[in-house]
Amino acid sequence: MSGDADRGRASSEVLAHRIRLIVLTDPAPRCGRSLEEVVAECLEAGAPAIELRDKRATADSVYEQARRLRPLAEDHGALLIVNDRLDVALAAGAHGVHLGPGDLPVAAARACTPQGFLLGYSTDDPTEATKVAGDGADYLGIGAVFGTRSKAGLENEAIGPARVGEVLAAAGIPGVGIGGIDPENAGAVAAVGAGVAVLSAVMGAERPGETVRRLLSAIS
Repeated sequence: MSGDADRGRASSEVLAHRIRLIVLTDPAPRCGRSLEEVVAECLEAGAPAIELRDKRATADSVYEQARRLRPLAEDHGALLIVNDRLDVALAAGAHGVHLGPGDLPVAAARACTPQGFLLGYSTDDPTEATKVAGDGADYLGIGAVFGTRSKAGLENEAIGPARVGEVLAAAGIPGVGIGGIDPENAGAVAAVGAGVAVLSAVMGAERPGETVRRLLSAIS
């Protein structure tokens, strides 16, 4: 790996622990409470990382949400990651950004981010995973593991935990499985050395904090 790509990369062991569970947000949690209230409940239940995800919101709206969530995360020693928007993540003082195909390339993002700023990237391809690791990605989002309803076109995709392990082994950096993960199947993902990223099982729950506790128990 080049010096430029390595600049700012987090310690793999520490990072793997900090992203063992990433709770992805929905702008309208099913329980009917505000996003801030739900995130606070998840953090109090022990969630180590929150990813702010709102595909339809404007940049200024995501920025304001991130500004409100950042102190909540920091008060609990948790990470706040912004989905897709590097500019918003940097402006709001978030701990990182999660990129995917069609977003700013990882190498370009690494070149303009400060020491310790986290870069995640979504792929289920071992070759691409190896490339983005070389470009400076800190961790991977790998899926859809069990299928997903939160991203159009992936409803019937289910790569399975074994594929998650294959991608991790190729890349040599930490990663999380994503897609259809809940407290009942999270342990199978953890068994291949990955963390878990969860949206629907938490944001669709009447008691999000209880779901977080069950997820943490399943992957411990």
